Amino acid sequence: MKQPTEIVVTLPGGRRVDARVGEHVVHTDQPRSNGGEDSAPSPFELFLASLGACAGIFVQGFCATRGLPTDGIRITERASFDDEGVLSAVELDVALPPDFPEKYRASVARVVEQCSVKRAIAAQPTFTVKSHVQGAVAA
Repeated sequence: MKQPTEIVVTLPGGRRVDARVGEHVVHTDQPRSNGGEDSAPSPFELFLASLGACAGIFVQGFCATRGLPTDGIRITERASFDDEGVLSAVELDVALPPDFPEKYRASVARVVEQCSVKRAIAAQPTFTVKSHVQGAVAA
């Protein structure tokens, strides 16, 4: 899987922020209650959505390799927050249609555990933040 090594973020105005990922632009905004226009998901909503979408990719791949239809499969993600509003837990509930083969039902939950986004969070990567003036020449 090709991973972007650089994502370029720009500020098009208001509370909107865009992120260029390869050939794609991901638009974000803040809700009206936070000074935005609510024209797109907030960055944190996209973060949460990436967890569910990643789970979906893993379930879709699992089904594809076994020739299983994905019709009727639904993943519901529920986030829990502590008293300070910090994310404390995420539950991914994979609902399978009644005719989904019983021998694969438990395996579907196990495959979601392999989600790349979930694994990246669990690895607790380090973050470095720095700033510089564009075009500045180092002395």
